Amino acid sequence: MNNISDTWSHTVLPSICAGNIISFLVFLAPMTTFLQVYRKKSTGGFSSVPYVVALFSSVLWIFYALVKTNSRPLLTINAFGCGVEAAYIIFYLVYAPKKARVRTIAYFLLLLDVAAFGLIVFATLKLVGPAHRVKFLGSVCLAFSMAVFVAPLSIIVKVVKTKSVEFMPIGLSFCLALSAVAWFCYGLFTKDPYVMYPNVGGFFFSCIQMGLYFWYRKPRNTNAVLPTTTDQAIELPAGHTVVIRSVSPISILGVHKVEAADQLPADAATVGDKAAATDSCRFVADGGIINKPEVIEIVAAA
Repeated sequence: MNNISDTWSHTVLPSICAGNIISFLVFLAPMTTFLQVYRKKSTGGFSSVPYVVALFSSVLWIFYALVKTNSRPLLTINAFGCGVEAAYIIFYLVYAPKKARVRTIAYFLLLLDVAAFGLIVFATLKLVGPAHRVKFLGSVCLAFSMAVFVAPLSIIVKVVKTKSVEFMPIGLSFCLALSAVAWFCYGLFTKDPYVMYPNVGGFFFSCIQMGLYFWYRKPRNTNAVLPTTTDQAIELPAGHTVVIRSVSPISILGVHKVEAADQLPADAATVGDKAAATDSCRFVADGGIINKPEVIEIVAAA
């Protein structure tokens, strides 16, 4: 009896605590995504699939915990998860465009979270004998737990195509990896294969997501400065100003004075090559154009 108590206190209990804490973080991780949705007043390219699948998985695990009994950790954390995921979905529906809203309600919520769950409950209670209910329901939970980990991969195509990780929440992927480790340990110590096995796949898929994030992430260059040298600085006579008709980005190799020209045409308005850049600079003094302004040659990089 003491050995069982020691095993519980030294292995199972820490796994339960770690699993619950990290699972709380997993459920709360998408909050940054929905804060962004709230600021933009639009769901943009975000998908509701991960949250609908997560809600369905939480409901299934609650049903599994009730059928198996003595699974309070699964019951409590997934009850919390149901509330959080339902709030996320409601928030998504408020800001989603009409087409995405209809698709989420019709194809995902009604078909998956209502019809599919009702079918599973009916099959478990009416078609499967009491001795096999835990095994049957555990197998179903295992399959949909894998779907929870795989669901965020639906945006991988978008990430690869756009080479942008804007719609891949790294916080969620990281928390899923930690949660998978904790719940794997819980399943291992309690000898529950239906909890243990899906978290192996969960850890694998979470690592894939994090790898893609760091591969396509574009670091911000906060130290970038414009190159300046003393020979590129041009001093204007006192009281003179420069009127810039238009600006376009070009790479500058050098700037120097080349000649004195007559009055520049008033219709010069583009900057792109050497001739256009020369024609687009006008020096103005006392409200009029100087007859012979200094013309600056801008040498653009090839």
